[in-house]
Amino acid sequence: MSGPVASADPVRELMAEHRDLCERAVDPLEIAAGLEEAGLGPDAAARCRHADLFSLAEELYARVPRRPSPPEPPEPRRCAAAARAALTAAALAAPPCAAVAALGARWPVLLPAAVPLVLLPALTATAPAEPAPPPCRPPCPTELGPVRTPPPPAGSRLRPAALGHGLGLAALLLLPLAAPGRDRPLAAALVLAAAVSAGSAERAARWYRQVGRGHLGAARTLAEFRARMRPVLPVAVALHLAVLAVLSYAALAVLAVVAPRPGPGHGGGLLHLAAERAGPAAWAAQGVLGLLLVLPALLARCGRTTAAALGALAGPVAAAVPLALGRPWPSAVLLGGGAVAVVLLAHGWALLGRAGAHR
Repeated sequence: MSGPVASADPVRELMAEHRDLCERAVDPLEIAAGLEEAGLGPDAAARCRHADLFSLAEELYARVPRRPSPPEPPEPRRCAAAARAALTAAALAAPPCAAVAALGARWPVLLPAAVPLVLLPALTATAPAEPAPPPCRPPCPTELGPVRTPPPPAGSRLRPAALGHGLGLAALLLLPLAAPGRDRPLAAALVLAAAVSAGSAERAARWYRQVGRGHLGAARTLAEFRARMRPVLPVAVALHLAVLAVLSYAALAVLAVVAPRPGPGHGGGLLHLAAERAGPAAWAAQGVLGLLLVLPALLARCGRTTAAALGALAGPVAAAVPLALGRPWPSAVLLGGGAVAVVLLAHGWALLGRAGAHR
């Protein structure tokens, strides 16, 4: 006896299993990205008598009718939404840190100040748009069955991953202000600059996501997409770090005016005084702080919310261990937070370059 009819057409089985992906894809590359994200590779393509995953995706794209998708928002509206999210992030992060720096790191101050920071990732997240339902029509004879309308997205964005990301962000920014040290004004100035740069991290993450979606539509193969995306992550991270450096230098200049160091004055003017205020260790720690801000934001914006939450929580936890052992704040951030930043950077490089992260 012959086997089941379905086994003679493995492509048809994939059509049934990944029908929603195939109906909503705007091009074959998006289907290939979804199949790759689902764990399929060259072996699956070979079972379907195709040379590679992209060739299989082209057949799926040709065989499955498209489901109407909601129109993309116009470019000015998308840019305005990104600007609003960046300003919201900076507005939520800076005042709590300023309050803790001014009033002291006491529990009655720390707890209310942490609330906006914990809620920041949830409040700046973009809720996924509910797809438009397909028009009522009789079943097409080439289809496998009735069109399945996915359930609407949850109305609340206060999910555990977003709250975990926010908790890590709050600990990352408030921990230096609560740590003992000889130069608390320096720590406060640098943390305030980092808090304002939360808006830059959000903007860099949205820009990265936008570029990824553009390359997803322009690339013809998965290999071409990966090649296009290789320089984008370093550029996004470098842009955020550049903004953080400018903000940090401005904060140090203000600090040199409002809280000058005791002793005879030095020549060179305000810029020279600002450059002298923080040593190499403080600047390196500020760079690590910037990485721990932008890398979880990148992961969250590309749909890896659990990885973003774990990375955001790991940074302050790793920095707290050297602090508990008596290390000063800059070296504690360098030792503990630097290790987490390296792991996050490697993980982001491997994960965010995949097409599945930009569907």
